[in-house]
Amino acid sequence: MHSPLPAHQTKHLPTLTYPFIHSAFHLAQSSNGTSHGTALWLGAQLLSAYLAAEFKDVHSRSTTRPRAVELGSGIGLTALALASLGYDVLATDTAYVCNSVLLRNIKTNLPSLPPTCAGTVQVRELDWLVSSDMWNWSDPSSVTSPTQSNEAPKMSGIEDTLRPPFDLIVSSDTLYDESLLDPFFTTLQALCTQGRDSTSSTPAKYPLILIALERRDPALISAALARAPISLVQVPTKKLKKALDRSGIRWDGADWDGVEIWRGVGRL
Repeated sequence: MHSPLPAHQTKHLPTLTYPFIHSAFHLAQSSNGTSHGTALWLGAQLLSAYLAAEFKDVHSRSTTRPRAVELGSGIGLTALALASLGYDVLATDTAYVCNSVLLRNIKTNLPSLPPTCAGTVQVRELDWLVSSDMWNWSDPSSVTSPTQSNEAPKMSGIEDTLRPPFDLIVSSDTLYDESLLDPFFTTLQALCTQGRDSTSSTPAKYPLILIALERRDPALISAALARAPISLVQVPTKKLKKALDRSGIRWDGADWDGVEIWRGVGRL
């Protein structure tokens, strides 16, 4: 398969054919200025390559499928990558992004994922400005703007809507606006704590958190990382370069300069 181009070289394209391991995702995108979330960004590209390198055997490590939730799924690259690796994924974004590109891309690509190991993807709206006290995990369309009916068709073919606790929480290209930093981390914190039984004698299993970002505004990114409710550690650049190489992505350093992945454990 061909090496995908960096996202900043493909913003003008309405559709992308994106290779991932033994699959090729066909992704619609829009860069019309209405929303940042309807186009591909570098963080999602780097995160999907890192996942392919570090999590490729996840389907063989457990008798049950691990569960992941993504904050700001955009056009769906990372969600599809996780499903390819064996995760059941809850892909979330604003209602506009879900309805304009995300739902369509998931529906288009799910049937083509490897049948022996692939998980599934559910798509739902998750508005970071809505208090977690108001979340509804039973609604198949939106966690934060519940519909009047729960009879909407399910994306995934599995019986229940995915809900906490999650094994993995991921996000990419979402730390770019000062006004969204606190809502983002409040949502992240709620996802880490919901669904965990504090009275159980079984040791709690905390979710792994992966955040990919692009350091366009260094001061903003530094402020964002300082506000994180958990301890985050940067993944070494050498490891990310190896992940790109193993994914067949042949980029110069300048092509992804300033893109980072930070990881932590949701132990609050």
